[in-house]
Amino acid sequence: MSAGELSEYGRDGIMGWRRPKPTMADKVVLVVGGGGREHALCMELKQSSHVRELHCAPGNAGTSFLATNHPVAATDIDGLIHLASILDADLVVAGPEAPLCAALADCLESIGIPCFGPIAKLANLEGSKLHAKQVMRDANVPTAAFHVLSDGSDIEAALDDFAGNPWVVKRDVLAGGKGVVVTQDRNEARAFIQHSIQSDGQVLLEDFLPGEEASMLVIMDGSGFVCLPASQDHKRAYDGDKGPNTGGMGAYCPAPVVTDTVRQKTIDTIIKPMHNYLLSTGTPYRGVLYVGLMIPKSGEPNVVEFNVRFGDPECQITLPLIKTDVFELLEAASNDRLAELQVEFHDFFAATVVLAAEGYPESPVKGRLIHGVTQEFIQSAETTAWVNHAGTGFDSNGNLISTGGRVLSCSASGPSLEESVRLAYELIESIELDGSHYRKDIAFRAL
Repeated sequence: MSAGELSEYGRDGIMGWRRPKPTMADKVVLVVGGGGREHALCMELKQSSHVRELHCAPGNAGTSFLATNHPVAATDIDGLIHLASILDADLVVAGPEAPLCAALADCLESIGIPCFGPIAKLANLEGSKLHAKQVMRDANVPTAAFHVLSDGSDIEAALDDFAGNPWVVKRDVLAGGKGVVVTQDRNEARAFIQHSIQSDGQVLLEDFLPGEEASMLVIMDGSGFVCLPASQDHKRAYDGDKGPNTGGMGAYCPAPVVTDTVRQKTIDTIIKPMHNYLLSTGTPYRGVLYVGLMIPKSGEPNVVEFNVRFGDPECQITLPLIKTDVFELLEAASNDRLAELQVEFHDFFAATVVLAAEGYPESPVKGRLIHGVTQEFIQSAETTAWVNHAGTGFDSNGNLISTGGRVLSCSASGPSLEESVRLAYELIESIELDGSHYRKDIAFRAL
């Protein structure tokens, strides 16, 4: 790791790095979830000048240094409502999509606790791919043509319709970012279609959209929206975009493929129409809308998918670029006051590289010791590097161990993308986890 001033954080809080130490903190915040996204949220919220108490359910080893972890699953809606009540939470921040689709925001609203995350009806944008397609059609948002296939559908005719390019098959259920197959093998496409119909009742077959993918995270509420810097994720397990799809093996931000022109077109043809459509449903969309984009050579963006939460690992490298107090941003969006906030961003780059367990994504090996992880920000005059915990925990002796497929990610920010990527790799090379693997080419498209 490069030499630099160390800024340490522990159970008593964070000292130092991008924002001043809290002085007038009086808010209680509960973050729901236990992955890298939630650790990133806790990192930012811990630095807020407003947050007095930070809680996470269920959290991970990393969040335990920043917040009080509670053994309540992210899918235990009754348990989360009870926890938020006894904590007298001023704000609940929903990390994953599953609790939102299970009406966490609806239940919190009924007891007067603001939630950063949409109600279940609006969260169905991620809960059902078909619903999202229907909304895009109604809102006149550009996206790929598609077929809905179910028992009795003519699968071969549908495959013929989209022949000549890879087939894109999407399950119409929550699948943790892994319910999509893109393949040029007709037999593989057919088998996934048949399996999905058997398990889910129906499946979507989409026309293939050529181009380069990017993600735009958009904070929304009833008063307006704020577009965060665009990022690019790496979904495939291995270098060169080879191997099976994963939840994400790394990301960087801002993504150069989203030029000023593409960004404005995205706002005009996708973000504004979606915000207007969601407003028309009667209940404002309060939370973040993840817009998965495909950008062809023409520069006319299309929507690949919507998610109703921060992407993971995009969250880890997008939040640090926000100069505005992140609590103020999330709290304002939860109370339809976003238009009152002047949101500012840092003028630098960030990158993150995911360390995955042996066997990930098929059958990750868990419970192995992790060595070399620092609970410190490694800082120099212009750069910062840090570890985002994801699938981590402690064994009975208090040793750090792996508990998931994506174990952690090493992140860095700096004045250039090259420097951020270099520092992230420098940090990940200092960590030991038997059998682990990571991609060596994060940000290769931009670099």
